[in-house]
Amino acid sequence: MMTDTDKRFNPLAADGKWQQLWEEQKTFQADSSSDKPKRYILEMFPYPSGRIHMGHVRNYTMGDVLARFERMRGHEVLHPMGWDAFGMPAENAAMEKGVHPGGWTRQNIATMRDQLKRLGFAFDWSRELATCEPDYYGHEQALFLDMMEAGLVYRKESAVNWDPVDMTVLANEQVIDGRGWRSGALVEKRNLNQWFLKITDFAEDLLAGLDDLKDWPEKVRTMQENWIGKSQGLTFDFKADNGEVITVFSTRPDTIYGASFVAVAADHPLALKLAEDNAALAEFAEECRRTGTAAAEIETQEKRGFDAGLKATHPLDPSWELPVYVANFVLMGYGTGAVFGVPAHDQRDLDFARKYDLPVKRVVSDGEETAPEFAGDEAYSGPGSIVNSDFLNGLSIEDAQKAVINRAESEGWGKGSTVWRLRDWGVSRQRYWGTPIPIIHSPDHGPVPVPRDQLPVTLPEDIDFDTPGNPLERHPTWKHTTCPISGKPALRETDTLDTFADSSWYFLRFASQPDDKPFDKEEIAKWLPVAQYIGGVEHAILHLLYARFWTRALKHIGLLDVDEPFASLFTQGMVTHETYQMGDGSWLSPDEVRKDGSDWAHIESGEPVEVGRVVKMSKSKKNVIDPEPIVDQYGADAVRWFMLSDSPPERDLPWSEAGIEGSWRFVQRVWRIAHMADAGAPGEAGADKALLRVLHQTISGVTEDIGQLGFNKAVAKLYTLAAAIEKAQPSPDRNEAIRSLVLMVGPMTPHLAEEAWALLGGEGLIANAAWPVANMALAVDDEVTIAVQVKGKLRDTITVAKGLPKDEMEALALASEKVQRSIDGAEVRKVIVVPDRLVNIVV
Repeated sequence: MMTDTDKRFNPLAADGKWQQLWEEQKTFQADSSSDKPKRYILEMFPYPSGRIHMGHVRNYTMGDVLARFERMRGHEVLHPMGWDAFGMPAENAAMEKGVHPGGWTRQNIATMRDQLKRLGFAFDWSRELATCEPDYYGHEQALFLDMMEAGLVYRKESAVNWDPVDMTVLANEQVIDGRGWRSGALVEKRNLNQWFLKITDFAEDLLAGLDDLKDWPEKVRTMQENWIGKSQGLTFDFKADNGEVITVFSTRPDTIYGASFVAVAADHPLALKLAEDNAALAEFAEECRRTGTAAAEIETQEKRGFDAGLKATHPLDPSWELPVYVANFVLMGYGTGAVFGVPAHDQRDLDFARKYDLPVKRVVSDGEETAPEFAGDEAYSGPGSIVNSDFLNGLSIEDAQKAVINRAESEGWGKGSTVWRLRDWGVSRQRYWGTPIPIIHSPDHGPVPVPRDQLPVTLPEDIDFDTPGNPLERHPTWKHTTCPISGKPALRETDTLDTFADSSWYFLRFASQPDDKPFDKEEIAKWLPVAQYIGGVEHAILHLLYARFWTRALKHIGLLDVDEPFASLFTQGMVTHETYQMGDGSWLSPDEVRKDGSDWAHIESGEPVEVGRVVKMSKSKKNVIDPEPIVDQYGADAVRWFMLSDSPPERDLPWSEAGIEGSWRFVQRVWRIAHMADAGAPGEAGADKALLRVLHQTISGVTEDIGQLGFNKAVAKLYTLAAAIEKAQPSPDRNEAIRSLVLMVGPMTPHLAEEAWALLGGEGLIANAAWPVANMALAVDDEVTIAVQVKGKLRDTITVAKGLPKDEMEALALASEKVQRSIDGAEVRKVIVVPDRLVNIVV
């Protein structure tokens, strides 16, 4: 006789048992020679920071469910894992802890690999890669040289964001409130020789390609479209009274009669020239260089300017002069580095004009206000017709734009043009822990490629982090080499590649890993594009844009036949938790606090604790839940089930102890249901129509939900099926429902499913079993619930056979005791019957 102990699922025993068996049988190794249809499922690979967090668990659980599901549906699935392993955190650790970045990184990889394996993720570990290993970055160096030979790489002096503490270049997005994203130091502007990739050569194609990415979130496509930033307008000149010409570009030439000032960037040639003899201007320009250049920051910072002491002549009126300013909101990297301000119709310009008491003239009417005087502090940027603008008056915005461009071109002072916000990708970074750029600086021949037979150019192990700056630059021997052309002494390039380069092609190396080249074109064609890519929306612009660029560039030079790397993209929500703070503002972790009644207290001191908002888990706020002790207590399957069940996958998931306990209870519930299977169950198959209806509705719904990543919806349907099984009597139909339930929870709770599959006598591993198929004939409801109303008010509901004739529906409704009480003997004047839906009785 079975005891209660036998019916209790033991995850600690089951997890390790099945994980070992999967590994021994190489269950999840992808076979590129298989004749099955192929599906490439990929989650964005992690940075090996030390330990996985709940965000990782959620991300990889989603991908894992989809990968297992697709395997069960007959696909050959590639589902790899690797490590985005270069970057500043490792160098910071080297400086803070006195360890080597490589040792720190590899130790973190080993820890995180073990943690991921404990969760039972169906990764093909045979394809594991780490971007910090020479067998990866050596191939990246070869690809860099391929691009260089194709004319897609160049070097020039460029203004950069310089972090004086980390001693490296920062991308615009790495400058937060004027400070480096990691060091917190005030960022400076410097001119450095930098290596660039010609992403702008592909701007039009990258933009047009977004239209074909129907399975990407609209918000991500919009973000990329805005970042690429195609703008059509007018490029024209203002002539300053000192003889200088200031070229501007505007997408709104229709507002040219509303011009109030001309502004140039702090690094504009005119500003640099004027600053030579103007100390105050030079100081202002230096202040501008210390602020960030990210678009969002420029929008929010105070708009400041320095009067250059010049006047610029309006191109349509020689008697009209505009003041010229050097302004902090104009960037040399965008457009021409100069703008004309139209305060009435641009909020940034209006803020500037109000600050410096400049004219504000209305030139676009909203249909009511037409007077030139523009009051208020909110610019009008909506539709309308042109006013107060000479020959443009009465025209629409679009017609006025064409009219100004035509006149500028006919009179020779401007030209219609297209400009792009996108700039070429500066990939040089002044740090050690990155891919060495495979270039040698020859005294006679300038920068020349490292010969292919000398790749990889590997990083030296004996480095010194005691002094700030790039250790490669200071290394006594590493940078010294010979010119491959002349044989004379030469110097290696000491900059390393931006780590975004590492993640711009890793998905190709996952799919094909020959020793002698980065990848095999034919193998790539079997797997790419990635069928489903999953990751955080924070990578919506740079990583995804760069990956799209690399794919196009490699196709351009003949190495690929693929345009887009990721056919479908899903951006999951964050895992969140409430925060805890002491009175002095210091943060506490969840395991440092306890609840006393309705209040919270610090466990160690007993002092009161303030509970804050539920926000994204982060180390800085210490509201992080370590998955490991949760797995130790509840098992991998309960954690996985919780990640899928409590919130739509695109939304944030608040962590809760009650939620994980509920998931644990469901795991135990499925285990008990598995024990309900009875080989000698009485009756004939197909007799329990009600249970079969729920079963096949569930199979159909769960199949659709998982395919669309609607995991929480699938979970809800499985709860419904579990309840129906528990209510059903022993029968062959109940056995079928139990077997199908176990199959359907297989991708979500794989250890439990394997254990239950073995209990049920299933053949082989459930990971290799076929997904159940819905019989839609059995899924059709043959009963419906009818609302019965009296004078439009609901009085009862009755369940009837679907398609019941109107007269029989009417008779059943009138026979209802609740209806008779409501009628209370009154005469029935009319009965309205809507088949399968409603009976309304009028008295």
